[in-house]
Amino acid sequence: MPYMLLIHEPLGQRATRSRAEGEAVFERMVRFGDELRTQDVLLAVESLANQDAGATRVQVRGGKASVVDGPFAEAKEMVGGFYLLNVKTREEALAIARRCPAAEWATVEVRETAPCYV
Repeated sequence: MPYMLLIHEPLGQRATRSRAEGEAVFERMVRFGDELRTQDVLLAVESLANQDAGATRVQVRGGKASVVDGPFAEAKEMVGGFYLLNVKTREEALAIARRCPAAEWATVEVRETAPCYV
């Protein structure tokens, strides 16, 4: 059953780290992904660029497209990345989320994937 772990980081948190500290945190996340890959539960993983690096929203309403700079309106957090898992139960996904290094400095949201009509 596919579950997504969404990493919600406080805005500006990345700027509080030195380059070396940021690289060390990233390396921990890479090792965690490698561990999940070894366990054959990882479907995909990506880190997202800081939202100041050109996040854009697109909407089509009444046949007219609009493009708006920025991610979400007035958010205190940003989505910093994700792990897409294939596990048997929600409990297994939660156990993996508890082991995720990002849970130490961010919030790890656990969501089951499903068609948009469910």
